[in-house]
Order: sequence, then structure tokens, then C-alpha cells
Amino acid sequence: MTHPTPDILLIGAGAVGMVSALALARAGAKVTLLERGETGRESSWAGGGILSPLPHWNFREEVTRLTIQGEAMWPQTIANLKAATGLDPQYRKCGMLLLPEYDEAKGVAWCRAHKVPLEQISARTREPALGYDTPALLLPEVAQVRNPRLLQTLRRAVELAGITLREHTEVIGWRVENDRVTGVETNVGVLSAGQYMVCGGAWNQMLAGDLALGLKVWPVRGQIVLFQAAPDLLSTVILRNSYYLIPRQGGLILAGTTRENVGFDKSTTESARAEITAQAWEILPALRTAPVVKHWAGLRPGSEDNIPVISAHPRITNLYANAGHFRYGVTMAPLVGELAVNLLLHRPQPLDMTPYLWPPTA
Repeated sequence: MTHPTPDILLIGAGAVGMVSALALARAGAKVTLLERGETGRESSWAGGGILSPLPHWNFREEVTRLTIQGEAMWPQTIANLKAATGLDPQYRKCGMLLLPEYDEAKGVAWCRAHKVPLEQISARTREPALGYDTPALLLPEVAQVRNPRLLQTLRRAVELAGITLREHTEVIGWRVENDRVTGVETNVGVLSAGQYMVCGGAWNQMLAGDLALGLKVWPVRGQIVLFQAAPDLLSTVILRNSYYLIPRQGGLILAGTTRENVGFDKSTTESARAEITAQAWEILPALRTAPVVKHWAGLRPGSEDNIPVISAHPRITNLYANAGHFRYGVTMAPLVGELAVNLLLHRPQPLDMTPYLWPPTA
């Protein structure tokens, strides 16, 4: 089957790639979306689905600028996806409870400055099943989404929008003439478009190949353990240091996570399972008798200071990146999808894009 030459070829069909493709299609662009494996099966699928940094004030302003706006756009994005597909990504506001240790003064000041609701409470007044009571910070507006359901919904929306989706299509090389991409070499042949954008998560630097220049994106492995607990045991996301518990419908509770620089190795380890399980049991003792349903790992796209690159290539005139969102690609997706539209269609941006430029040198 032959396909007409698209206006734009997006490489990588995770949350950022699919949301960007949908935004471009709404703007009237003819889009082809390539995926080296199956749609939404990498970092977007493997993540916990908390639509917030952990927590905001531990990150640079260049990151929180994107996450705050992305969070604010999710309710309307979910409504649009539900209306278009009839599917439910299980988005809900559940709040996030921070247990010590944390910088309370910094958190209070940041939330006040950014008009983010924050409550200083006793932890067990919100979640009685916690293993101990302590002063805690509650961010009541934090939401979550069930990642696999969201990605199924996005995939269906992509199909309905008339976007050409080509799975199991791996980019293995680039054809460039006169500082312009003329085609990408793939395992199924050469594909061409007017413009190209890499949205390939942890694989972005590899995708860009010799054209990567200063694009530094690398895989960071994170592991999650899923428990089947009693329904209504937990209703709020719990964050203690770098560990979290995320309640799902039906008593499922996700516990995570690790941060491991092991290249593209997605295997799970018994040591990580033991570490995550021990932390989960201490935070929520009822999990000691809850069976483990699943244990998995995913590769997040790490970047310098967790600041993504959303930019034109410094030399190649029709190559762009939407890369390096680390663990907040899903959170940022509605916003960075719109930023991609503005970038590719040469429209004004709603914010200063200087921090997100493609670095010119390695």
C-alpha cells in the first residue's frame, strides 16, 4: 500500500508523539507517525501516571513552566478524547500527600508564588491506613491518569483523526542534501516528508544519529511494583522522598520507583523489587498481605536538568525535536503538543522557548 507524502513525519508514538500528531492534524497538517515497536509501549506506558512533578519545587522553573500549563490543559484534553473515542483513560483528581522529609518553607513559598493550592495537615487525617502519623503537605489538585488506558485512547484518536500510523517501522538512517532532510531510511524502506520531528523518548539521540549534535537524551530505567489491595485502602497519591504509592480503581496500588542508568536494559531486578516493596510496606503496612500482581520497568528519556528540547535543528532546516521530557512527558504532553504545532507551522509561541533550544554542539 502506498501513502501520499505527508507534510510532517513524527518519529515516536508515545504520549508526546501522539498528542503532537493530533494537534498537528487539528491544525490541518497531513501527518505520518512512525513507531519502532507498538504504539505507546515504552516510557509513556510504563510510568505511574501522576500528572505532576514530584514535587514541583524540586525542579527548575524551565521544567515547572511546562508542567503547570500541561496539568491545566489535561481536563479539556481528556474531555476531547472521551468525546472523540468513547474510551475512558481513567483521569481523576486524587491529590498528592507529601510525607517528610521535604523543605516545607520552600514548598509553601513556591505554591503561594504559583497560586497552587496547598494544605498543611496531619497525614492520617487524609489517609488513616498510613503506617505512622506525621505533619504532611497536601496538594489537593494533583491528578492522575491510567497510562495504558490513556495510550489506548490516544491511539484510537489518532486513527479517527486520519493520521497515518506506521508501527514496527524503525528509523536506521537519514538522507540529507544541502542541510535538508530528504528522507528517513527505515526497516521498511525510505520515507519522505516536508518536515521531520523526533519524539522518540529515550531513543531520541539514537534516532537523530549523526544529526544529534548537542541533543543529549539518554535512557533512565524506572521500576514499578503493582499490588492488589483492598478497595478504598488508599485514595491519595503518597510521596515520601523518591518513593510513591498511586491508588488505582479496584484496590490496585502502584509502588515506585527507581532511577537507574543502565542503558537500554528494560529488565526488572529482584533488588529493586525488594527495595520498592520495603518502602511500600513501611508507608502502608496493609500492603504486607497484598499480593504483587506485576513488576515492570520502563526507560524514561533523561536530559540535562530534566529540561526538554523543543526546537528546530541548529543546522538542518526541516528537522525538529520534541525530546527529553524525562518522567513528565505525559504531564507536559498537551502543552508540548501545541508548542510542536507552533514550531512546525511557524506560529508564535506563548512562552519564551530559549531554554528549550537544540544545543548546537556536543
